[in-house]
Order: sequence, then structure tokens, then C-alpha cells
Amino acid sequence: MKQLTVRGEKILNVPNFISFYRLLAFPVIFYFALTGQEKWYVILLCISLVSDVLDGNIARFFKLQTNFGAALDNLADICTYAMALLGLFIFKWTDIEPHAWLLYLFLTVFVLSYIVAFTRFGKIPGLHLYSAVSAGYIQSIFFFILFVFGFYTWMYYLAVGWGVIAYVEKIFVLLKLDDIRIGVKGLYWLMKSEKSRQ
Repeated sequence: MKQLTVRGEKILNVPNFISFYRLLAFPVIFYFALTGQEKWYVILLCISLVSDVLDGNIARFFKLQTNFGAALDNLADICTYAMALLGLFIFKWTDIEPHAWLLYLFLTVFVLSYIVAFTRFGKIPGLHLYSAVSAGYIQSIFFFILFVFGFYTWMYYLAVGWGVIAYVEKIFVLLKLDDIRIGVKGLYWLMKSEKSRQ
């Protein structure tokens, strides 16, 4: 059977199927959030958060990373993030509201990173910087604990604050890159490789 390719990349693989699942789950999670069905919302959101951890690690471990997969994963991340944030506003806003300034700061930096990417390159920023990946892990743990055990202020500030730092770094990386590419670890490594080429 012929392998399906996009721009010379083989795209039929397990990590891409997992990312595609998260895209399919998006409208279902959205429905459960809007109809106030917190139990099913939490179950499906947690599955999406766990699958978000899985797809990237599988891609890296088995060397299945592609530009298509990175962009697909990033799109699925946006959908998962949106549903997690929607859940905060619908189900947990009384806990979040006293600390909402940090959430608004995160959302501003998050959106700004996409504006920079589209302005410079005209596409989704399929970067997986170490800071952004670790922020995703921390935020996944925060969401799980929030909905299963309750709100912990220190964990909120850690998860959202680290997200702000990660997306500020992402903006600087996007401003320095000539094009979006996979395998960029972070600003430090990018600057180090630039120095070694000089």
C-alpha cells in the first residue's frame, strides 16, 4: 500500500492520528461545556490533555516528526487550550477570578505569538520549544487537579506563569527564525547555533 505523503513527508503515523483525535474531540468537549455537563467535559478534556503529551513524545522517540505533524499538533493544541480555558470560565470562574490578571496576560502573549507567526510566515507556528512543551505538561496537571481535587493558588500561578514565559520565548524565537521549522529547542539553543555558524 502506498504511503500518503504531503510535501515529501509521510503523514500516516500514530502521533498524527492522536492529534487528529484531539481535533475530532474538540466539538464534543465544546458541547459538554456549553450544556454544563462537567463530568463528561472533564473526562474528554483529560483524555485530550494526556493524548497531547503522548503524540509529541511518540513522534520524538520514534523519529516520526514532520512539519505537517507539528502543524497538526499545534492546531489540536489550540483547540484543547480553547476548551480548557472555556471550562475555566464556565465551571471554575469563582476560583480563577481573583487571579484573572495573569490569565489575561497569558492569553495576550499566546495570541500575540500567533499574530507574529502569521505576520512573518503566514502559517501556524509548529514549534515545540522545551519551555512550551514543559508548560503544556504543567498546565495539563493543573487542569486535572483543578477539576478532580480543587483549586490550588500556587499551582495556578506556576502553570499560567510558566505559560507566559514560554510564549514570550516563542515570540522571540519567531522573530529570530528565517522560517518555522521543527527541532528548535529554544532561544538559548537558537542563539548558540547562530554563534557557532559565525
